Amino acid sequence: MDRRERLRTARLYFISDARPGGRPLAEVLGPALEGGVDLFQLRDKDAPDDELLAAAAVARDLCAAHGALFVINDRPDLAAAAGADGVHVGQEDASVADARAVIGPDALVGLSTHSPEQIDAVPADADLIGVGPVYATPTKAGRAPAGLELVAYAAAHARVPWFAIGGIDRETAPEVVAHGATRIAVVRAIADAPDPRAAAADLRRALP
Repeated sequence: MDRRERLRTARLYFISDARPGGRPLAEVLGPALEGGVDLFQLRDKDAPDDELLAAAAVARDLCAAHGALFVINDRPDLAAAAGADGVHVGQEDASVADARAVIGPDALVGLSTHSPEQIDAVPADADLIGVGPVYATPTKAGRAPAGLELVAYAAAHARVPWFAIGGIDRETAPEVVAHGATRIAVVRAIADAPDPRAAAADLRRALP
């Protein structure tokens, strides 16, 4: 199954740095993949390139073993060097077109969106979008939550696969789903969980 086919069936997206919850990446990502994560993003803005590539090699192999997709945040150059399935960029990062030029036509390019206008303006060559933050979250300090209204807007208007993101956990996931989400992205709900496998399985069960 090619990357875009796998993306269409993906439901649970996990984002983490190289040491989720202060633990080695494999100790959290492996169980999370067993629990139902089908897309993983390595996001570590402070790690040197060599450390990021070392973590990427661990993530790439684990994701491949579980049939999951692996993307790197912000850095299409490192995503290409690591053999990742794609890259995710923000509104202030490289454009989708620039990222695509680096990583190639077969890789996935994701884009963060925070408003109806940004959802409407998603370029045709983007493969997926993040929609949020739905709730306030320390991983996006200083950014006001977009709220459930943006989730409902994405459900009605998004033209590519989209993942609600921002402060979502097992308790809030049903409310996000009730507003039209069929896919969610999480950080702390898995990274900080004592049992990442059980946390992922609980989140997966909350999705349609």
